[in-house]
Formats: sequence, C-alpha cells, structure tokens
Amino acid sequence: MSVELIDLHPAPADLHRLVEAGLAQQPKQLPAWLLYDAEGSRLFAEICDQPEYTLTRTEITLLEQRAPEIASAVGEGVVVEFGIGNARKVDPLLTALRPPAFIALDISRTALEDSLSALAEGHRDTPMLGICCDHSTLDALPHHPRLQGTRRIGFFPGSSLGNFQPQDAVSVLERFRRLLAGGPLLLGLDQPRDPGLLEAAYNDAAGVSAAFARNLLHRLNRELNGNARPEQFHYRAQWQPQQQRIEMALVSRCKQTVQLAQQNWAFAEGEAWITEHSVKYSPEAAAELASRAGWRIRQRWHDPHDTLSLHWLEPAD
Repeated sequence: MSVELIDLHPAPADLHRLVEAGLAQQPKQLPAWLLYDAEGSRLFAEICDQPEYTLTRTEITLLEQRAPEIASAVGEGVVVEFGIGNARKVDPLLTALRPPAFIALDISRTALEDSLSALAEGHRDTPMLGICCDHSTLDALPHHPRLQGTRRIGFFPGSSLGNFQPQDAVSVLERFRRLLAGGPLLLGLDQPRDPGLLEAAYNDAAGVSAAFARNLLHRLNRELNGNARPEQFHYRAQWQPQQQRIEMALVSRCKQTVQLAQQNWAFAEGEAWITEHSVKYSPEAAAELASRAGWRIRQRWHDPHDTLSLHWLEPAD
C-alpha cells in the first residue's frame, strides 16, 4: 500500500475580500465552496443520506453497475480525480480500471489524507498520490514519476460542475483539458426533472439543507468577528426554469444590518443572500457545454430513470 502527498500550499481564502465583493453584489452572493468548512462538510455528508437527495446514491449505483463497461470503453491510464471528497464514488471505478496509479486533487489536506488512507485499504496494489491544491486555478500537475509518460483519465463526479455559472463551468472544463494533457474526462452531471422533486432534494424535511446553509453564517461570524443571526434568515430552495437550476438562498426575515469584515451590510425584509446554485444539464445542454470547452462527448451512461449521466469526454482536437 503506497500513499504519497504533495502539498502545493494553496493560498488561504481572503474572506474579507470575498465578503466585500460578494455582499456588494445584487443579489448578494458568496462562492459556494465557502459552505464547506469542517461542519459544513459533515452536514453535506448528512444531506447525501436524506431520502429526498438521491443524486449521490444514484451516481454510486450507476458506477457500481457500469464500471466494467466504462473501464472497457475509456481504456487504460492513471485516474485523476478533481476533488476527492470521501472517495465513495471512485472506488468502483478503481476496481474496474485497476490503474497504474490514482491521483487525487483537493484543497483540503485533511480530506486527502483521510480519504486516500481509507481508499488504499481496498486497493493495496494501486499507488496513490494526493495533491493539495486549488484545482480550479492549477495550471499544471506537478512533476512526479506517477504522472510521467502515462495517459491520464479525469474523473469529476457528483454534478459539482453545476455549482459554477455556465461560463465559469466552461473555464473549468478547459482547465481540466490542459491538466489531462489529451486524456479523457468522466463527468457526472445531474439532469432537469420534476421541479417539486428537485426542490425537495435541496430542502429536505429533516432540515439538514437549511442547517448547511445557515452554517455559512456561523463560519463568517467566527472567522470575521461578525454578528449575523442565523435565526433571522429562513432558507429557500427554488427551481429556476429559465436557467435550469436550483437556487439556494438565505432570505432575511426582517429589515436588518449585519456586521461582517468590519463593515455593515443592510438587508431588506425578504432580501435573498444566495448561498449556491446547482445547474442541471440535459444531455443536449451537456454536449453544448462540452463543445464550448473543446471537448466532445463519446458516450453517456445514465440511471434507469435518466435523471443523472456520466459522460465520457474526449478532446475535440
């Protein structure tokens, strides 16, 4: 069992700058990744287990059932996962592919260490390399023997691309194309479906999604000496058909002023603070997005109800 780690020491987030820029917008909005401090990550894992939130279970089942077929289609190479999380989804892929190495990129060193150690227990013959970095800004993978002279297979599951605005999603896919140096990308994307089911998935009856959103306020209070009162905001998850996305927001219950980053921010009653978006891509929209980023879709695997797809992308040139 071989696990190595390269720490590129990604710069810590400048929360003051992000808050100043985000809360000056209309509507107010901060980057979605700020939701994922330690408590936020714990709450998101709990969201994935709620009965209304089927995305994670559906994607894991799809990978478990189709991994041998996927492996046969995409061929051999080192697997490079962008954002390892808890590594539940890559496990069946590694079993089927038996790659010469697995490379995981994540901004959290702790997530890398924990996930790779757990994953290595079940894949003792697969060398593993963690790279602590911000893969959304990385220009090149570091020089390492595991990455030299070997075809790269990218893996970006979980519909994480849906958290980006479409133009930013294009930029992310362009960056992945450069990092993979001609190799393919397996891209997971959630698809549009009944708005009621989608809204329920992001506003579960147990209130975990609401707690996840409000945890952002707890984090900002703690790290920026703020005075936001989470109980003064109610949580809303709303389908926006024109943009084909779910918009999640904390909505001010009253006229109030919140102090963050040594500034006062005024909220009107009913004003929304956007916490994140989740864009849903039909197969046609996914093909258009891929094309704009210089990819073409070779094949698509989907669940029996066709609500989620795993796309096999290859460079278009």
